[in-house]
Amino acid sequence: MYRRYIKRMLDVIISGIALVVLSPVILLLFLLVRIKLGSPVIFRQERPGYETRIFTLRKFRTMTDARDEEGGLLPDADRLTGFGRLLRKTSLDELPELWNIFRGDMSLIGPRPLLVSYLPYYTKREQLRHTVRPGLTGLAQVSGRNFLEWDKRLEKDVEYVEQLSFGLDVKIFFATIKQVFAHEDVAEDTDVVEGNLAEIRSGKAEKQ
Repeated sequence: MYRRYIKRMLDVIISGIALVVLSPVILLLFLLVRIKLGSPVIFRQERPGYETRIFTLRKFRTMTDARDEEGGLLPDADRLTGFGRLLRKTSLDELPELWNIFRGDMSLIGPRPLLVSYLPYYTKREQLRHTVRPGLTGLAQVSGRNFLEWDKRLEKDVEYVEQLSFGLDVKIFFATIKQVFAHEDVAEDTDVVEGNLAEIRSGKAEKQ
């Protein structure tokens, strides 16, 4: 009952209220991002969701478009400003995802939506992560966030799917609030910390 009906109902109610209550904050951040980082203000990227259906994830941009002399984008670390780091550290960059939740692309709690390019590299067991809606936060995030190795991180996603319940979602929700306010386990450059799953697993395949 909870998995099929109540969870989605709570997502709509909570995300709807949050969008209204936090609208002044979202508007202020929109203006600050536009002034400090430029346009477009909203970062959009396709991600696989429930049953691997592709949707457009929305976040506030955290990097500039700074380029080298040849016109190529500088490395992420060089384009990430102090303001961008603050947005990531406080998770404020993820507020636009409330709209994804309200629309039904995502859930408040669930496995984080990863890159489309990662789809071919999941094991059969790890593919279970796509039998529920992806979340704004999840079991992997409160168990180490971006500092977990990929195998452990994806196993936590599967563990969440297998144990999904109202009690577990409440536990993850409050653990996330504690984590955000304590600024725990936040990686500014996730590529450095977690690496690219496709590159890691394709490398393993080549060695075998």
